[in-house]
Amino acid sequence: MPRLSEVIAVLETLWPAERAESWDAVGTVVGEPDQEVMRVLFAVDPVQETVDEAVQLGADLLVTHHPLYLRGTTTVAASTSKGRVVHTLIKNDIALHVAHTNADTADPGVSDALAGALDLRVVRPLVPDPTDPEGRRGLGRVCEVDSPLTVRELAARAAACLPATAQGIRVAGDPEAPVRTVAVSGGSGDSLFEHVRAAGVDAFLTADLRHHPASEFMADRAHSPLALLDAAHWATEWPWCELAAAQLDEISDRHGWGLRVHVSKTVTDPWTVHAASTGPSPATALPRSASRAPSPSDTPGAPN
Repeated sequence: MPRLSEVIAVLETLWPAERAESWDAVGTVVGEPDQEVMRVLFAVDPVQETVDEAVQLGADLLVTHHPLYLRGTTTVAASTSKGRVVHTLIKNDIALHVAHTNADTADPGVSDALAGALDLRVVRPLVPDPTDPEGRRGLGRVCEVDSPLTVRELAARAAACLPATAQGIRVAGDPEAPVRTVAVSGGSGDSLFEHVRAAGVDAFLTADLRHHPASEFMADRAHSPLALLDAAHWATEWPWCELAAAQLDEISDRHGWGLRVHVSKTVTDPWTVHAASTGPSPATALPRSASRAPSPSDTPGAPN
């Protein structure tokens, strides 16, 4: 069996820490370098549910996409949720390693896995890494479809191919518009709108699209008439776990390690229920407060 330090060394070749953003917190969080590693579990989030899964599996190493302490901390007390994670890991001799933005820009990386899950053909990075002379690394991916789809059909494909979440897929734009090229970015993507517009694609699929950036982007559809598809953050990054596990499997076979590599199926998306809107349109019904009869207090100059 390899030691943790040996496994971490090969993970660093896949996702070098120096390629992470300066604000990020990647690398090994918990673990004894000399401990032996037999089982490895990949997951999106280092939360208690996935740590408990690692314990039940008998894993020696948990690799997650999201950091445990992105903004630092002054305590790992078990009275806090993240402190309990640390205590559980250490008590069960489980190491934790994080590959976040260094996995986002990797070749292949998070967005390659997302494109693969949607059966899209990757053409190039959406935001190329200037340090990559081959032009393969970077944020997001610009993709092509094998045969034209409508926006509605692309959304249906995403809903069917990505892990099920309460949110599903939200769409902005003409659902019947044709789609031949798609930009994808796993995780939060509305900071990439200018790059998406410059790429000249027909649709952009990402996660965590906020009201104002999306509204302003769609207001410019006369200049860039593309559709937005908003999936759950966790769902857009989970395919990377399968990709990363396959990469480590291949390395394990090459080294003769015999690692047993697993992918967590635990849904750690925070949203649990989606209630479809069934209320009246504002054009057909007034709020109750607007339709009530005047009261004696409704006098000119009364506070409101």
